[in-house]
Amino acid sequence: MSTAQAVRPATPSRMLMRELEHPMHMFRNITPNWYASVMGTGIVANAAATLPLQFAGLRAAATVVWVIASVLLVALTAATVMHWVTNRETARTHHLNPVMAHFYGAPAMALLTVGAGTILLGRDVLGEQTAVAIDAVLWALGTIMGLATAVAVPYLTFTKFTVSADSAFGGWLMPIVPPMVSASTGALLIPYLPEGQARLTMLLACYGMFGLSLLASLIVITLIWSRLTTHKIGAAAMVPTLWIVLGPLGQSVTAVNLLGGNAHLATTTSLADALQAFGVIYGVPVLGFAALWAALALAITVRTAREHLPFSLTWWSFTFPVGTCVTGLTGVALHTGSVAFQVAAVFAFAALLTAWAVVAVRTFHGSALTGVLFMPPAAKTV
Repeated sequence: MSTAQAVRPATPSRMLMRELEHPMHMFRNITPNWYASVMGTGIVANAAATLPLQFAGLRAAATVVWVIASVLLVALTAATVMHWVTNRETARTHHLNPVMAHFYGAPAMALLTVGAGTILLGRDVLGEQTAVAIDAVLWALGTIMGLATAVAVPYLTFTKFTVSADSAFGGWLMPIVPPMVSASTGALLIPYLPEGQARLTMLLACYGMFGLSLLASLIVITLIWSRLTTHKIGAAAMVPTLWIVLGPLGQSVTAVNLLGGNAHLATTTSLADALQAFGVIYGVPVLGFAALWAALALAITVRTAREHLPFSLTWWSFTFPVGTCVTGLTGVALHTGSVAFQVAAVFAFAALLTAWAVVAVRTFHGSALTGVLFMPPAAKTV
């Protein structure tokens, strides 16, 4: 199935509108891609907390956003449980959809993102010990789920799904990026682990997940580039997913810099110095490619918007991937002292904040006010 075939514009019929009036309608069509809203909100808080140039009130505002992301995570998880209880047959079909199945990576990344925010910001509210304990639980759950999707979804793609030459899209990265998020957020837990083998094991495990996700992402990014070259842009509703490519790029730079910065706690001085240097040696060129892709994605998005760019949950692709580039720029700025990278991180954060505000308002309108986003997947964009 091509991405164009899998996505149709939202044109609710009278029957669907009557369904939306039912008080339980919001639980009937909860899909895993809803967790992208948690990812996109959480990364705003995390990026603000680590921004190299801090402003008055920024940390307090970031903490509020982290609270919002946490509440969203709890509410969405409760809604998902209700969906499985009341609409089990529908819930059991999501993984069989060759487009929707890839978004099973979103719940794992939502857990990891909120967990990282708990250590970065939540400790001011909850206390350090409680914050670390919560993050450890969320990291473990997110990592297990992420490793599962990194294997299961590609397996289904290789063995079950019918795909065509124009099927590759940004969503294919969703199930394989969670281990990269685990690598970067796992680095935050290293200082709180017992000295010795516990810290070393975490460090090496995170680098292993970094490699797992990076190599798989490079393959998929190549397929996306090939699809764009051969089959052009495709369905307008899927254009926002082009921004997902920035996710593994920015997150990988974030991961190597966080791991390099904490490596001295787990290994020898010489190896730690080498790993920290690797963060810069790897990070700068990859951020260069990220800038190229961002320019291409922006040009295509503007071109499509001039014609018609329908709103859907894919618009959350404008947030989390950009946020990972902010944290990646921040990591390089920290380890190089570069003012240019500091300024770039601030400008990227401003773009992230703008995108988040627009998408959050549109999502609120489409869910709380009109209910259109709760329509069945067959009648809306993903």
